[in-house]
Amino acid sequence: MKQEEVDRCQIQEWYLKFKSDSIETVFIELPETFVEYLLDDSGPFLLPMSITDDDAFPNRVHKPEDEEDFVVSEGSGDEAEQPALPPSFPKIEMKVKESIESLGGAVFPKLNWSAPKDSAWISPTGNLRCTCFSEIVLLLRSSDSLVHDLCHAYDSCSDKTASRPRKFFLALRKWYPSLRPEMEFRCFVRNGLLVGISQREVTGFYPALLEKIDDMRTILRDFFMDKVRGIFDSDSYTFDVYLTRDDRVKLLDFNTWGASTLPLLFSWEELEELLNKEERQTEFRIVDSQCGVRPGLKTAVPYDYLDTSTGSGWDQFLRRADEAFKQQTASPGSGA
Repeated sequence: MKQEEVDRCQIQEWYLKFKSDSIETVFIELPETFVEYLLDDSGPFLLPMSITDDDAFPNRVHKPEDEEDFVVSEGSGDEAEQPALPPSFPKIEMKVKESIESLGGAVFPKLNWSAPKDSAWISPTGNLRCTCFSEIVLLLRSSDSLVHDLCHAYDSCSDKTASRPRKFFLALRKWYPSLRPEMEFRCFVRNGLLVGISQREVTGFYPALLEKIDDMRTILRDFFMDKVRGIFDSDSYTFDVYLTRDDRVKLLDFNTWGASTLPLLFSWEELEELLNKEERQTEFRIVDSQCGVRPGLKTAVPYDYLDTSTGSGWDQFLRRADEAFKQQTASPGSGA
């Protein structure tokens, strides 16, 4: 894989070409000081001081009545330990505020490549919906997956000359509350051919998809041929799409072929083999039964937060799942 292939998958690089078929997005270039803040784990985790929050200003200037908190008793021999002041990024905050208003009041954030999906657990809503600067920063600072963008973007490149791009962008994408996760799909392109399509949400079984699979394959193949092939410059890559209720295709993202991109219901070996099959019909895979459901690729909360002690909710869930599995394998015709 070449570094230029990775660069093409940055949202600020491909968005303008595909804007009419994508989700409305606003970009904010991030200064290096903000990037350093996202990576800084040397001290306490402080959210930036808001320029729109009147309660924040007393933290900038000490009022006389508060001075006693910072005074050391005379003769103690110890120096006062000043509390760490939160950082402030007023220019970014104002741009974020204006962008959120222009996009209808709610957005979901991402950087050049990745969205902070692994930190959705920390959000009050349990998802990536944000309505203000502090909510966005909380997601970004809490995400481990964004470290890939910030520090390891080119680790899989054979011609690696840097560990990260020269510029980072905050992409704010319009939030749609009614999107159905089962209608997101990942399309795999190898040497200019659409060899496979996989359901992205592999942790659930959606029976209604079974009767639509042939129609969906046709719609997505046509979209690839008409809107993507020959326009996106790489020969091998993946792209993610959303299929609306009226069968329109919305382009969500581009990712590289292999490396850190997940093959979902395929393996990369299977996808390579599909390229060499005589029959060139695109392989389309969905979770086709309850038994085909796969565990989450990333847990919704950190593993340490899961209480699996005897009698806990997770303990009861795992016991029931184990009993159901034993009954299934012991039933006639199961092959057990």
